[in-house]
Amino acid sequence: MKLTVWTYEGPPHVGAMRVATAMKGLHYVLHAPQGDTYADLLFTMIERRDHRPPVTYTTFQARDLGADTAGLFRTACQDAYDRFQPEAIIVGASCTAELIQDDPGGLAETMGLPIPVIALDLPSYQRKENFGADETFFQIVRHLAKPCDRTERISCNLLGATALGFRHRDDVAEITNLLYEMGIEVNVAAPLGATPSDIARMGAAHFNVLLYPETGELAARHLEKTFGQPYTKVVPIGVGATRDFIAEIRALSGSTATLDTNPLRQTWWTRSVDSTYLTGKRVFIFGDGTHAMAAARIARDEMGFEVVGLGCYNREYARPVRAMAKDMGLEALITDDYLEVERAIEAAQPEMILGTQMERHIGKRLGIPCAVISAPVHVQDFPARYSPQMGFEGANVMFDTLIHPLVMGLEEHLLHMFREDFEFHDAAGPSHHGGHAPKPTEQTQTPVSEPESVTTGDVVWLHDAERELRKIPFFVRGKARRNTEAFASGRGLSEISVDTLYEAKAHYAR
Repeated sequence: MKLTVWTYEGPPHVGAMRVATAMKGLHYVLHAPQGDTYADLLFTMIERRDHRPPVTYTTFQARDLGADTAGLFRTACQDAYDRFQPEAIIVGASCTAELIQDDPGGLAETMGLPIPVIALDLPSYQRKENFGADETFFQIVRHLAKPCDRTERISCNLLGATALGFRHRDDVAEITNLLYEMGIEVNVAAPLGATPSDIARMGAAHFNVLLYPETGELAARHLEKTFGQPYTKVVPIGVGATRDFIAEIRALSGSTATLDTNPLRQTWWTRSVDSTYLTGKRVFIFGDGTHAMAAARIARDEMGFEVVGLGCYNREYARPVRAMAKDMGLEALITDDYLEVERAIEAAQPEMILGTQMERHIGKRLGIPCAVISAPVHVQDFPARYSPQMGFEGANVMFDTLIHPLVMGLEEHLLHMFREDFEFHDAAGPSHHGGHAPKPTEQTQTPVSEPESVTTGDVVWLHDAERELRKIPFFVRGKARRNTEAFASGRGLSEISVDTLYEAKAHYAR
């Protein structure tokens, strides 16, 4: 572990919180000191949930360490059962509480509560959030799922959707509808929306649909081994992946139902005039392994972009990400250090970033548009509207996600080009707002004097050259500036004129 301003994944007990908060009738008793109690902040503020997360803390303080912290845990556990009357309880320790070695699982088992109590062993200093969610869901399934007869109609379980998951709510709805069209019922969707009683009947399904490998693969493997339920390997994000997913479902279920693809607009829009001028745009992709690989396939095969960087922060998926990157002629970036990601983006000079909220901030700093395609995300990525990533409607949403930053970037560039026009100058105010500024008077039309030169590093940009540079779209302007400065330095020039700018352009265009 190391201290950092941002982090892609929290400690594993946050993953356990995500599972507990996703379910109903389950309570999480967490042995944690004062200061580790931030579940409300995560779920009610970021995800904007309409109820508090089902987490009870022991909240011990420094003065309690010389006394009976184990007694505090027993009291918290009993109080949680008495107050909430859950169907099952999971117990564990935060990263700080792990150091005092109170063994919450063993303590809870000796209490004799009349419900299942599931102990979590989450090594806080070796593993991270996604592992915590995956392991927690696996332990819940291992303890609660029971053998039972298969449903009369072909059915499946949907695995992996959690609280704080990126578009998980809408993905579950989209895939449920898709399966219904194919004549397949959803037996249980878990953990999101499931109860411990639902988990008990997961064995009734004929197969499992693994939506999110990062948080559901251990459970999928357990169900396959224990109940003979095969699980899907394709994550249906994008048109191509959704069609591959449908073929996989047909092979598992025998379904031959015809699907309505009329709502799919992405394939036509991608070929339209509005999109073709964006073909060949350079994109850098970073996120969790599943979403990064899905976005890379969409960017290259469905949008016609050039992928110039690909990576993930969860090392468990390093192998498949490296394989995909190699197929694209790239070396994958596997790191959880956002500063390393920033350096890689700066070196690649993409025209757009597809990433997490970290990359959104990096893009702002570097002046590169960014679309968010993966957790971790912030409140704006939990929309009130229906906005899945999976299935055919998800493909439409992904098209908008990838195209809009570039389209708006082009509009911003055009406004900058015409900034001296009477309608678009800086004092005019945003033209799309109702309160547009009045027509400029002679006084406001008086041009503001600009500096005759701008110094950058060891070279001086003359005014005309700096003014010409502004005509270059902002998402490649930084690269043009650096190339020109390198060109000038290589020739011993201390000033950059308009002629130098165009000579550099011709040099790098060869």
